[in-house]
Amino acid sequence: MSRLVRAPIDLAALCATEPRDGALALFVGVVRDENQGRPVARLEYEAYEEMAEAELERVEQETRAQFPVTAVRLVHRLGPLAIGEASVAVAVSSPHRGEAFAACRFAIDTLKKRVPIWKKEFYADGAVWLEGPDGAVPVREA
Repeated sequence: MSRLVRAPIDLAALCATEPRDGALALFVGVVRDENQGRPVARLEYEAYEEMAEAELERVEQETRAQFPVTAVRLVHRLGPLAIGEASVAVAVSSPHRGEAFAACRFAIDTLKKRVPIWKKEFYADGAVWLEGPDGAVPVREA
């Protein structure tokens, strides 16, 4: 299951497991109040939605192909987000924890590198669009 959402991410729904699962690895990216020493008031995410959804599905398929997992769930939020809200979540279930951890790490790292989602940080004195896998590089003042 891979999708983009505009409402808060339902973390409980991502945590379903199968009877054969012995592990569930969950990564949740949360909006923080600071980036590179600058206080952040809020974020906004935008995407080329059709392409982003297709790429999310490819990441899910690649994760399933590379790791012995029973489920892979990728969800990324779009629109405005407040400090403390979940912006992205990856859940992977598997019979064993090692595979679940590795697959979860692969899925979030690949998502951040390839899925066309853009982050705009808002500060008290303006806003900046960021790029890069971790949103660390300012693109331009908004």
